[in-house]
Amino acid sequence: MTGNTPAGASGAAAGAKAELYDAFAASGKALASGKRLELLDLLAQGERTVDALAKAAGLNLTTASAHLQTLKQAGFVATRREGVRIHYRLAGDDVAQLFALLRKVAEAHQAAVPAARDAYLGQDGATEVTHDELRARVATGDAIVLDVRPVEEYRAGHIPGALSIPVDELADRIGELPEEAEVVVYCRGAYCVLAYDAVRLLTGRGRQAIRMNDGMLEWRLAELPVEAGDLA
Repeated sequence: MTGNTPAGASGAAAGAKAELYDAFAASGKALASGKRLELLDLLAQGERTVDALAKAAGLNLTTASAHLQTLKQAGFVATRREGVRIHYRLAGDDVAQLFALLRKVAEAHQAAVPAARDAYLGQDGATEVTHDELRARVATGDAIVLDVRPVEEYRAGHIPGALSIPVDELADRIGELPEEAEVVVYCRGAYCVLAYDAVRLLTGRGRQAIRMNDGMLEWRLAELPVEAGDLA
């Protein structure tokens, strides 16, 4: 037996290894749903109730609750109770990082993603700017930053100094934007259609509008300044 691993010990190690990899796989299984990924995308913008998440994701309450329970069991989301309401939030910034990386890897290696992205986002012919370019333009007073997400997402956290006009109100409130100003639009993230729709609307009305090349998710992950609270 000297110098040899007992068969029982080898079998125990193999069993423990299998359990470890099964535990890893449980996280992967929790992500294996487009709707659950959409819920993570929404929660990356801030804490929400089940009702609000169901409405934003186009789900009924029962289905939304089931998806959220799966995410909770995997450790991706956490909850707090306020009276009869349950509020959900991401369990940590690492969950947001995982979600962002999953999308990036899928676009790079999954052939169906680029075509699906283009079909969803469409084209607006807009110039895109990076985080650093946006901050430089704001610092010199060369641009107005426009957040076109729903108000509750803006209040949960936004780029400092950004104006809030949700995209579904933009047509009626375009007069709030100075006519000669260049408007830099952003929304939830790199795959958020709200900014594309806003740029199309603004340029269609003769305004100067460009897009940040990603959104609030990536801004937060870059650890750039974030403000929260009332509307600007």
